[in-house]
Amino acid sequence: MTEAAAVSTSATATPSAPSRAESFRSATSRNGTPATSTQSTSAGAEREEVGWTAPAGTLKVPIPRPSATSKPSKPAELTAEQEVKYATVFAQVSQWTSLPTTTLKGAASAPVQDHERMFLTHECILRYLRATKWNTANALKRLQSTLSWRREYGADTFTFDYISPENETGKQIILGYDNDARPCLYLSPGKQNTKMSDRQIHHLCFMLDHVIDMMPPGQETTALLINFSGAAGGSVPSVGQARAVLNILQGHNPERLGRALISQLPWYVNIFFKAIAGFIDPVTKEKMKFNEDLRLWVPPEQLWNQATGDLDFEYDHAVYWKALQGECEKRRKAYRERWESGGKRIGEFEAYLRGGDAKSLGQKLEEAGKFDGPEGEVKVNVDVDLAAAEVAKLTV
Repeated sequence: MTEAAAVSTSATATPSAPSRAESFRSATSRNGTPATSTQSTSAGAEREEVGWTAPAGTLKVPIPRPSATSKPSKPAELTAEQEVKYATVFAQVSQWTSLPTTTLKGAASAPVQDHERMFLTHECILRYLRATKWNTANALKRLQSTLSWRREYGADTFTFDYISPENETGKQIILGYDNDARPCLYLSPGKQNTKMSDRQIHHLCFMLDHVIDMMPPGQETTALLINFSGAAGGSVPSVGQARAVLNILQGHNPERLGRALISQLPWYVNIFFKAIAGFIDPVTKEKMKFNEDLRLWVPPEQLWNQATGDLDFEYDHAVYWKALQGECEKRRKAYRERWESGGKRIGEFEAYLRGGDAKSLGQKLEEAGKFDGPEGEVKVNVDVDLAAAEVAKLTV
C-alpha cells in the first residue's frame, strides 16, 4: 500500500468493517492508555516499589524510580477523528517490510528489523501524529525518515564503551525524576572535556535513548536540566552543532521533551539562543523555562544539590557509568521480552512494555475481538493489522 493509499479513504465499507473497527477502538481505548489488571501479564515484568528514598551517604549511581509524590500526567483523550488518523498510520506502518538505509533520495532499502518494529509503538505513532498536527501523510513520512536516519546515523550501534570518554567529567547525567515522573537529564556545557567531533553529537543521541530507558510506565517525555555555570565561550555549541542537536530532538524524538529548565546563562549564551531561535519549534519553546526555581519542578530529594536540591550526589565516572549501563541493559532486556511475549506487534502499548500491570495490545484485542457472528458464533479473533485498516476506511 502506498502512503497516498493509506491516507485516502473508501466511500463504503464492507459489512464486517464496523464490527472490526469497533473491536479495534475498544481495544485501544480513547486516550491511548491500556487498562490495568490486578496481575502482571508481561514476561519479565518486575513490580516497581512505591516511591524512592535516598540512601544514607553520598549517592553515586542513577535513581531507579520516581518519588512517591511524582506521577505522570494523564494523556489527553483522542477524538473520533484522531482515532481514525491513528489507525490510518498504523495500518500503513504495519505493512512495512523494508525501509531505505539512508535519508538520501533513491537510497537502497533493507528489510525491517525487529528492533525497528518494536520502535513503532502505539505511543510512538501518536507522538509523530501530534508533531505533524495530525497530518497522516506527514506522520508516515517522518516515521520512515527517523528509522532511515537511525540506520544512517548508527544510533542503535553506539555502545557505552564508545561514548564513555565523552562523559568522564559528568557533562551529561541521567539522575532522578521531576514532579511528573519524567526522568531528568542534566546537561552541563561547562564540563566539556573533548574537542568537537561527531562523537560529541552521538553522545547526546545516546543519552537521550537511555533516558528513555529510565521512563516509568505511563511516562513518555523527559526533563532536561541545562546549567551553563562555568561555560566558557568556546564550550557553547556553534549554530551548526545546535541545528544538528535540534534535528535529533525535534526531528527524530518528537514530543519527547516534556520540560527544559535552563539556568545560569551568561550573556553570550543569550546571544546564542537568539541566534538559533528561528530553528526551534514553537511547541518546544513553550517547554523551555529560564532561571526558574528548580525545586518547584523537581522533588528536592531527587534534585542534585549542585542544582539547589537536597540530593547528595557525586559523579564518579567509573561507578556511575557501569551502574547506568547495568540498569539500562536490564530494562531493555525486560522491555524486549515483554514485546516478544506480547506477540512482537507493531503498535504495542509502552505502558505494558515498561512493566507493571498494563495489558498488552494482543490481550486487549483478544478481549475486544469477540462478537456475535451471523450464526451466533463467538470468539472471532480480530487481526490487529486488518482491524486498523478497516477503521482507516470508515472516514477521514
